[in-house]
Amino acid sequence: MITPKKLYDWCKVPGSELENNPCLKMPFRLCDDSVAMGNIMARELVDEITRNNEQGNETRAIIPCGPGCWYGPFTNLVNKERVNLSRLVVFHMDECLDWQGRELPLQHPYNFRGAMERQFYEPVDDDLAVPEENRVWLNANNVEEVKERIQAKPIDITYGGWGQDGHIAYNQARRHPFSKITIDDLRNSTIRVQENNIDTIIALAQRTFGMAYQFVPPMSVTLGIKECLSAKKVRLFSDTGAWKQTALRVALFSEMDPEYPITLLQEHPDALVTATIETASHPISLNPQWDLGLQF
Repeated sequence: MITPKKLYDWCKVPGSELENNPCLKMPFRLCDDSVAMGNIMARELVDEITRNNEQGNETRAIIPCGPGCWYGPFTNLVNKERVNLSRLVVFHMDECLDWQGRELPLQHPYNFRGAMERQFYEPVDDDLAVPEENRVWLNANNVEEVKERIQAKPIDITYGGWGQDGHIAYNQARRHPFSKITIDDLRNSTIRVQENNIDTIIALAQRTFGMAYQFVPPMSVTLGIKECLSAKKVRLFSDTGAWKQTALRVALFSEMDPEYPITLLQEHPDALVTATIETASHPISLNPQWDLGLQF
């Protein structure tokens, strides 16, 4: 159970002391800023693809829409180093939906397919591009088809971020009062269509729409934790700052907890979380003079 005392203790650790902290529950890497993170993400995925290409193998990757800092560095490396993406199979990890479960307009800021087509696919030279049939998009009507394609062969790598409650893809903390879930339920969760949590909507409204929550998609379709963590490697990244800071501390120090899905990363054999200095910082660690009125 995450008590206020535990949470306070985790949040007061200076960001500079997170990396290699003896109490970490999972590996953590600190980087300077978005530019550094984008270069790390691009380089590591290009290297993964290149290794598999040299062995004549596919690279099967679960890829997020964001953080956006890595698209430019990735496509630049692919074009500059002539990295052939014809054997790359991309499983897109989630998509936003309107209140009837329909896809959003392609130019909507939360239409992930539109963003990925513009930033991840279009800048790559045509002779190096990911074939259309290897771009596996999620929608409300192809859940079983995508599940079968993921289960057909092992996934090499999952890239991703995390949300304000530590959700991976759109695996939010389940807060429905009549259907609580256990950590085992979360661990075995699979592809599904769902309503978005109120706190997710508020976080996205603040981030994108000046708190106009009316414009945030109320539903989503997502790969489950089971699919995301089935990969041989899992690499999560965030350069988003304030709304990821507490979830990061919980991920690094807490026991596994269904209120913070990212904590399940602790049992993966090859997982690594990377955050910028801003995201690794925390207001409580920066203000040791604060008195929060807590009774420990």
